[in-house]
Amino acid sequence: MHDSQLVLSIPQGVTTATSLGIEGLARHYSPGSGKHFKGRKLFVELAINNNQPDFEFLDDGGWRNAKADSISALAAAAAGNRTKTALSNNAFSCTPVTAYKQIYLVKTGGKVLAMDPAGQVHVFSSHECHEGMSQSEVTSAAGISPAPHRETHLYLVMCPIQLLIVSNLSPVEYAWYATHRPGKVFRQVIFTEVKSELIHIAAESRFTDAKAEMTIHPDKKTKTIVSGDCINEVPFHNWLGYKTNTAGGIYVADQMQISKWNFPGTIPHDWDKAR
Repeated sequence: MHDSQLVLSIPQGVTTATSLGIEGLARHYSPGSGKHFKGRKLFVELAINNNQPDFEFLDDGGWRNAKADSISALAAAAAGNRTKTALSNNAFSCTPVTAYKQIYLVKTGGKVLAMDPAGQVHVFSSHECHEGMSQSEVTSAAGISPAPHRETHLYLVMCPIQLLIVSNLSPVEYAWYATHRPGKVFRQVIFTEVKSELIHIAAESRFTDAKAEMTIHPDKKTKTIVSGDCINEVPFHNWLGYKTNTAGGIYVADQMQISKWNFPGTIPHDWDKAR
């Protein structure tokens, strides 16, 4: 039996205390062969100390006691329970990103791949945002230098909601905008950049039309292609940075900063071939 762990599941937004270890938990929740079923996810191992969360949960409105529930679940796992739900919903938005100890990719069949922590990418310098901001204003507010030329990016947002979007913003700019924009603000966000549009998740015209709209309206910052179950439809090998030397990985941000987790330099063969 493994030591108790507290694991946040993305995009489900559920936190589970377990004595199975990460790989055992992945097998426990696997629906079976990835050839027939869907069940890709991320596992985020959260920091604990002496069988208690080693962090403070963000304000959750007072309708539950997230820390007490987590302590109780960890105690149950330590007593021999294979799994015990700590927070059954919306755990992502009340768990600070600084509590992330490790991030794992989980395939439907239960195979697990640990990401490499790259650390903090940038600390945001300003928090003033309005709906009509230009790209250059977003760049300035985020506190980064302007890019020599603009590129169009394809982002897979995994939490707090699932989206596939086209954006004229860099990852740092998008993270700032997503956590500050009025009306559609995310308290925090986890996303990755996708290599290409060669994925069967939407009609090709959706991508073409979105790119054309971004060109016609150069200050348009994002355009949604798909909302819904995206993580199961965009293979891990399509994520920027997978088995390449290009920049990429998993970005995690809140209103204060953005961090990144990289793919390991060598992808195990059995992981690569598993579904």
